[in-house]
Amino acid sequence: MNKPKNFSDYFALSMTKFFRFVADTFFAKRYGHRAVVLETIAGVPGMVAGMLIHLRSLRKMQTGYGNQIREMLAEAENERMHLMFFIEIAKPNIFERFLVILAQGIFMSFYFFMYIFFPKTSHRMIGYFEDEAVKSYTEYLDLVKKGKVMNIRAPKLAIEYYNLKKDAKLSDLIISVRADEMHHADVNHSYADNLNRSISKKSKNKKAA
Repeated sequence: MNKPKNFSDYFALSMTKFFRFVADTFFAKRYGHRAVVLETIAGVPGMVAGMLIHLRSLRKMQTGYGNQIREMLAEAENERMHLMFFIEIAKPNIFERFLVILAQGIFMSFYFFMYIFFPKTSHRMIGYFEDEAVKSYTEYLDLVKKGKVMNIRAPKLAIEYYNLKKDAKLSDLIISVRADEMHHADVNHSYADNLNRSISKKSKNKKAA
């Protein structure tokens, strides 16, 4: 995990710890159900960031944002697919479906306004979110390997999406999803670092002027 270096990073980390506390309070070790709710939220940042970067490109009439837009939208789609996999495994009840709607509505509003005013902090926070997701999936995988969670057959949708073996198990799915989360963490931390350097450069130029 990237260590926080300034107030922005510490704020991002504190928000991550808060959401982790909420997830632990509601779902404890029920990792399948936790994944359903958290993956619903995880699909929001990429879509918000992709949309706002797209609009920024239109306003500035510049072409240099394409890769970033595609990366963010691909992240959102990838997280949506994670949700589809775990819905088949966890079979969320009515209360959990209500939580999904509530959590998505609250987080969507929060992240939308946060990204408009503090994009660097937003990317750092999602980087930390993804770091926590990697930890959660590692814990989930450990429970499966120890036999505390049944290593059921992976959903057909996941097997096709990841091109897994036809007899792939839940453990194979968790490993694939965890790899996705590692990638998302690296991307968001990288964007936060780049924005930080950009801000520092602008500040130095102003002082020099």
